[in-house]
Amino acid sequence: MKTIHIGGVPEHFNLAWYLALKNGDFKKAGINLRWEDYPSGTGAMTKALRKGDIDLAVILTEGIIKDIVEGNPSKIIQTFVQTPLIWGIHVAAKSNYQTIDHLKGTKAAISRFGSGSHLMAYINAQNNQWNVNTDLDFEVVKNVEGAVEGLTQGKADYFMWEKFMTKPLVDKGVFRRVGTCPTPWPCFVVAARMESLKTHRDEIKTILEIINRITIDFKNIADIDMVIANRYHQKIEDVQAWLSLTEWSQDLISEETIHKVQDQLLALNIIPKKLNYSDLVTQI
Repeated sequence: MKTIHIGGVPEHFNLAWYLALKNGDFKKAGINLRWEDYPSGTGAMTKALRKGDIDLAVILTEGIIKDIVEGNPSKIIQTFVQTPLIWGIHVAAKSNYQTIDHLKGTKAAISRFGSGSHLMAYINAQNNQWNVNTDLDFEVVKNVEGAVEGLTQGKADYFMWEKFMTKPLVDKGVFRRVGTCPTPWPCFVVAARMESLKTHRDEIKTILEIINRITIDFKNIADIDMVIANRYHQKIEDVQAWLSLTEWSQDLISEETIHKVQDQLLALNIIPKKLNYSDLVTQI
């Protein structure tokens, strides 16, 4: 039985993987798929792909594109979530900041440099006509728990994270959300190390076929809203709202989307150059 290592954030977007693993779907196909949680997100996963700690990652589109441009020996093999990620822009509940405009020139808490929270701070700055060279500053906090500490203690001023995952912290009065910032492209893709594709191509193709059978009908799974609410400590109405806004994909990311993401990252000086579609994406 071939062993394949995969990483992803421990969030509701990836529940389909948990369900498939729990049901033994991959083992039935002769694959020992080992899931690794990466609560700090994209930056940690790109590092793990580079080191060979994982073969696959379910990862933010803009984050993996940036890292492949910078030399990560991986390629995108499928879009996983077609809809944008809606990033909440959060401040400490007791802070004096009331609007996004108030955050101009203040310090953003980020999980790490190169992470989604780092890259999206640039997108938010651009959306609000800030100067990305002078109006952005960063404090590395590693994860959501670090952001709670950083904002509460005044080490940073705002934190961007998926708004439904941080909703319980808003409800508890830890964070206050002053706005949102959706990614202008599909939010999650599946990426694979090129070395792993050479040695385990058939197994990786089977893995995608298995997960796609689940995601194509994910919203129709019995009581799926209750399952998500209980597992991720969410209110049922928040889960239902999230489900209504989220669409999974079973297709390869388009060339148009790849160019759009790179154009945006290049304009913000986040990447030094653009790569060809075939350098970033492969069909398996």
